[in-house]
Amino acid sequence: MSTVLDSDYLIIGSGIAGLSFAIRAAETGTVNIVTKKKESESSTNRAQGGIASVLDPTDSFDNHIQDTLKAGAYLNDIKSVELLVREGPSAIAELLDWGARFSMEYNARGEKVLSLGKEGGHSHNRIVHSADLTGQTVEKALLARIASMPNVKIHEDHTAIDLLTEHQLGTEPEDGRPTCYGAYILNNSSGEVITFRAKVTLLASGGVGQVYLHTTNPEIATGDGIAMAYLSGAAIADMEFIQFHPTSFYSKKDVDGPAFLISEAVRGEGAVLLNSRGKRFMEGIHPLADLAPRDVVARAIDRELKASGEESVFLDITHRDREYLQNRFPQIFVHCLDEGIDMSRDPIPVVPAAHYLCGGVVTDLNGRTAIKRLYAAGESACTGVHGANRLASNSLLEAVVFSNRAFTDAAETVKSISGAETPEFPSWDKEGTFDLDEWILVQHNMEHIKRLMWDFVGIVRCDTRLEMAARRMRILTDEIHEVYRKSTLSSRMIELRNLATIAELIITGAMARTDSIGLHYNTDHPESSSEPVNVILRNGFLPELRRLDHSA
Repeated sequence: MSTVLDSDYLIIGSGIAGLSFAIRAAETGTVNIVTKKKESESSTNRAQGGIASVLDPTDSFDNHIQDTLKAGAYLNDIKSVELLVREGPSAIAELLDWGARFSMEYNARGEKVLSLGKEGGHSHNRIVHSADLTGQTVEKALLARIASMPNVKIHEDHTAIDLLTEHQLGTEPEDGRPTCYGAYILNNSSGEVITFRAKVTLLASGGVGQVYLHTTNPEIATGDGIAMAYLSGAAIADMEFIQFHPTSFYSKKDVDGPAFLISEAVRGEGAVLLNSRGKRFMEGIHPLADLAPRDVVARAIDRELKASGEESVFLDITHRDREYLQNRFPQIFVHCLDEGIDMSRDPIPVVPAAHYLCGGVVTDLNGRTAIKRLYAAGESACTGVHGANRLASNSLLEAVVFSNRAFTDAAETVKSISGAETPEFPSWDKEGTFDLDEWILVQHNMEHIKRLMWDFVGIVRCDTRLEMAARRMRILTDEIHEVYRKSTLSSRMIELRNLATIAELIITGAMARTDSIGLHYNTDHPESSSEPVNVILRNGFLPELRRLDHSA
């Protein structure tokens, strides 16, 4: 008999979306947080740039809304964007109240105010930051607050396997919509599969960057929440919109290692992109030149690299003095020095890397998914805010605003549910036998997926490469599921299954789109449709093309 842990709320993921939800939820019930690695290992912790919000009197909500829509190629859900922007200032105030400490400066009247930076796609200075360690600063503040809350238990080194729905009970939902009662979770240390039951479950498990060979995401970003939700019957949308950050550090020491992000805020402070001949190349490509939206910059760099055959382009901010750069970008400055680059004197070698997923599990304005009692927030969710391309520094804001809305709705759900409404689930009964050859196959297939996605479903796509990717992934997926059924359960095996699912979702979404828009650029269909649509995917069904409906 396996262990059963009950709580009012189960949160899968420990980034800003999950932690901010937990802080609120702890005031109304018991909370279990499940995280694969250490509690601070998340994309939030790596976020350098900041949080976008309208706080300057010369700025306006309408400006921020229009910047977001323009970056997203107007495929955004306007209701979601308006909520994000209008609730932004109160979200920043709440983070400050929870202990987050952001960079400050003195205004013209001698008043101490938040220092507001500017990044690509923004028409005004509105980026709240903590030097270049914003995500880390926020995460530490949230964890410190949670540490004082007896109702919250963080389970580190645990991997979610499957959601608990009627499927595990051998029944079908009466109205066709499954209900989520929690999840089967693997304790990576002991090997035990624990049944985590909950009245409400929040998916806040982050992005999918590890499906690509080069990514700024942490190793745990394997799309687990999205894959589980899809396999359980949730709607998934916009998976083809993968944001490649234009400027990750190109290291000659470790070409295939994890990419170190050079924040967009560096360009916001005046850095310019140079090719191998020392010439600027963004002028004439976009009115904002080096501060153009990320998809434009990433494609421009991709063209430069293919045309020149060089391994990187360069980001030049040598017009700024050393002391300023050390204070504004302490983490980046030190990393560059470790690589032999003094950014006050030397241009920084940079290349694009997979950075952020604009799609995910479809939610309404209150974080609800197509599965009852299952909510999603953060990068796992598709709220409609980002459209076809995320505006810089909108992601941390989205995580706070929509996790808040999700909690408000979830709290009412918890109130309405009695303990008897959570059924008994069978213990996890999957047995496997350890075989070294299987683990070699796992690692090989993991690397195969990453290389395939990088080569065929990257920054610039075409029909032929997408068709090749689809054929190869079908073979790989069949092989992976066969190994999954036979092997000993492990976090790496679960991640491989999830990455295969995510890869197929991205490829399917990209093939369903017969135009180029935002982050999806297909050389065989270079024009954008006059009526752009979202690509919505459901398990076992063909892609559905329509605009997201957030009328709820």
